Amino acid sequence: MRYTKLILFTAIVVFSFFPCKAKATSWAYPFVVWDDYIYVISDEYVEKINKEIGEVTKYSDMEQYEGNFSNAYPKGTKYYSIDGIDTDTAIAIHIGNGQYLKAIREGEYTYRKSYIQYVYKGLGIFAILIVGFIIFTQSRKNL
Repeated sequence: MRYTKLILFTAIVVFSFFPCKAKATSWAYPFVVWDDYIYVISDEYVEKINKEIGEVTKYSDMEQYEGNFSNAYPKGTKYYSIDGIDTDTAIAIHIGNGQYLKAIREGEYTYRKSYIQYVYKGLGIFAILIVGFIIFTQSRKNL
């Protein structure tokens, strides 16, 4: 009975540190991800584009993905550099009919990196609990 409670407690603690997969995601703004950076879509049109630099490889308005991901544009939507503006500042998104919207770089896209941190944290806590369980059972044997 004591072991059942300890195992149940351990399972609850360990699994509480793993991220749960949400059924839906609420986005604060439309964006695209390019070269591991997130670019927020503005309402400013771009007249002078330079060259194609990439495209949306995954689209979802429900989940996050790695790579050139977007919550607003379908797979295949092209990204372009803007004439006279560094891609570290902004890029252009082709929206059809020869029109391009400016997407302003907000920061690093950390979806993949934050998930790995949860995994390592969970494994560390699990290891600590196992060591604690071993010490507990050894001390019980010595009584």
